[in-house]
Amino acid sequence: MEGKREKVLTRIADSMKELADCMNSPNPSLEVHRLVHFCLIASTFVGYLGLPFKFAQMEFLSKVNDLNKGARPDDTLETLIDREIQQNLAKKHYSSSRSLIRVKRSIVMLTVMFEQMLTKGGNSIVGAVSKSYEKSFAAYHGWASRTAVFASLPALPTRANLCFMDIYINIYTTLVQYIDSLFHSRELAEELLELI
Repeated sequence: MEGKREKVLTRIADSMKELADCMNSPNPSLEVHRLVHFCLIASTFVGYLGLPFKFAQMEFLSKVNDLNKGARPDDTLETLIDREIQQNLAKKHYSSSRSLIRVKRSIVMLTVMFEQMLTKGGNSIVGAVSKSYEKSFAAYHGWASRTAVFASLPALPTRANLCFMDIYINIYTTLVQYIDSLFHSRELAEELLELI
């Protein structure tokens, strides 16, 4: 199991470096297929949180697939959002723009979770996961979903069972800022970002 985990973490780190290179260039632009590839690899980490988070992993993958469905092979995130806004599709429930916002929230959850894990002592990750959920999804979920998430927290693995790197936090933060900037530079930004 440890060798498999290390291999996944190495793949995630390589994919993050590729994303960082795209976003840190003089003219940042991120192709949809690169973000989708990264998310598919990164979703495996959510699976390491155990059975309670299998649903979160499936939901994350579902939104990544929804994002990908609306994309053309050469689309960047910018061209995808602009096309949906021009065609009045961005607010539609299953639009790629809304799926991108949901993917961003998953990335925020992982970022906060990693930050909390790095700064808090002890072997439990319950506090880190709880805080990350509150900062990313709780405001958008109903009572039943919030209750299910908090009821599953005692079944989380311990910190000693997880392996992660500081690099996650930096690239996740950069990625979230980049996605936010794409929406804030367009008319429907605030309205779209508030949608579930």
